[in-house]
Amino acid sequence: MMSRQTEPSAPFLPLHERVKRAVSEAVLMGRWAPGAVLPGEVELAAQFGVAVGTVRRALAALVAEGMLARRPRLGTVVTGRSPEHSLRFFFRYFRLHGADGSLQTSRAVPLALEEEAAGADVARRLEVPVGAPLIRIRRLRVVGEVPVMLDEYRIPATRVPGFPRDAATLPELLYLRLLEDWGIRLTAVREELRADLATEEECRLLRLPGPVALLVIDAVCFDQAGQPALLATQRAQTAAHRYVNEVR
Repeated sequence: MMSRQTEPSAPFLPLHERVKRAVSEAVLMGRWAPGAVLPGEVELAAQFGVAVGTVRRALAALVAEGMLARRPRLGTVVTGRSPEHSLRFFFRYFRLHGADGSLQTSRAVPLALEEEAAGADVARRLEVPVGAPLIRIRRLRVVGEVPVMLDEYRIPATRVPGFPRDAATLPELLYLRLLEDWGIRLTAVREELRADLATEEECRLLRLPGPVALLVIDAVCFDQAGQPALLATQRAQTAAHRYVNEVR
């Protein structure tokens, strides 16, 4: 069950969109598993402190996008299917699927959060001056009890004033928090995929028996104004997972 305290503040979003994002976050993070029946609209409205019509509008949008379904005499249930693959969801869910195609839920284990100066290559890609302060985040993605991916993000520090400085307080859904707290709506991405051998540290963190090939995803993410807002590098083992990227 979701409490009102879990609702994101999201000052940049309309009220129904805040409810929609809070519900979808609960599904994407596995707090509502596939097949789970959501509380009724009246109960959800009370939890969020909004009108029933606001909840109804949020749920209807998630039904249209495939995340939820209406079941006669049962209510609104979690489908267990991937949401509609569009840029609205591209930044919001874990894109490693099971070998059978099933959508996986993961949890992020923070490894490091620090400030660094932009080197020449990073500065060029983020279109900031060389030496500009950056927030650098490293996290480990775990599915069940199995570590499967290492995430690294770099964000210009001037774009996120007041960003947490303690790795333990990092938001689980980073892209969503960028929108809610700083109004940075990521609307486009340029990805490059390659293979690379795992380092000793990566073998240790991903519990690999030795240097094996990892899938490396290098991405530049752009905001609503077309400006680079974030660099992401993800290094994943794919023995039991597949990377799926279908954008319509």
